[in-house]
Amino acid sequence: MRLLLLRRMAMLLLSLPFLCSLHLLHSTAQQTPRDLDALLQDYALRAFVRPKTGLTYDGLLPSNLSGIQIAAMRLRSGSLRARGVASYKEFQIPQGVIVQPYVERLVLVYHNLGNWSLAYYPLPGYNYLAPLLGLLAYDASNLSATNLPELDFRASGNPITIRFPDVKPAPPGSVPKCVWFDLNGSPSFSNVVAGGDVCSTAQQGHFSIAVESVAPSPAPGISPSPTGVPLPRGQGKKGSNSSTKVLIIVGSVLGGWLLLSLLVFLVLWLRKLKRRKRMQQMERAAEAGETLRVTPVGQAKAPVAMVTRTQPSLESEYVP
Repeated sequence: MRLLLLRRMAMLLLSLPFLCSLHLLHSTAQQTPRDLDALLQDYALRAFVRPKTGLTYDGLLPSNLSGIQIAAMRLRSGSLRARGVASYKEFQIPQGVIVQPYVERLVLVYHNLGNWSLAYYPLPGYNYLAPLLGLLAYDASNLSATNLPELDFRASGNPITIRFPDVKPAPPGSVPKCVWFDLNGSPSFSNVVAGGDVCSTAQQGHFSIAVESVAPSPAPGISPSPTGVPLPRGQGKKGSNSSTKVLIIVGSVLGGWLLLSLLVFLVLWLRKLKRRKRMQQMERAAEAGETLRVTPVGQAKAPVAMVTRTQPSLESEYVP
């Protein structure tokens, strides 16, 4: 029983380094924005216990998504088109919004990605002045289901407006731009209106205000690269991140093999120790099996048998 338990523990420890390596490889692969949309939809719908039409319900997220805010609002398609929504977080939805395909009820899921904006929606050459805000429409026919079907959400008359609070000031000489990411993650730019904190859109997606980044001027007498040719934007950072990931993966694999070697040595040592104990038990059993009488022979003592099984006889006794 003990040997079987040791074997199971050995198999578990043998698989541990490889599982750790797989987990590390998986964790280095970044989740896509579409995966994030599906995850946030699921958590936003959990806020609906007994939902009432037209009310905002804030959702709760796990600690690993700290910094993101979500909310959900259930609406009737006819009411949305006829009256719109005066205020839904930072969004103002006018009359005339069309939802396709038509459903009787829909749910609008709100995202505020906060400090996760750059991680899921990188924008090379630009800096965000406000967090990304998302507005997505789903079919609300069955709120207990998961992965609700997405709906096409468009304004047919006046545009949807987004008022961003706490917009960072733009650097001198730069012009802030509204940036819109569609469902495929492709960005489009437009002008900021109303004092530099309001954007407008006719479709759903993710929105923010960004400004073109200004590259720092190189120090005098120092070329940007050893060859004098400037490196592509972001290449040095990506190379550094890739090298770090490779070093982490290689270190985890080497550590796993070291743990594996120690485990094999431990198993072999335990087997050898058990075999040695078994041999000692067999020797003690053999020594205690039969006790021989000791008799003095000269100045020494020697063991002798208690009974002689076969009596000695002379060969001449059998001669006729």
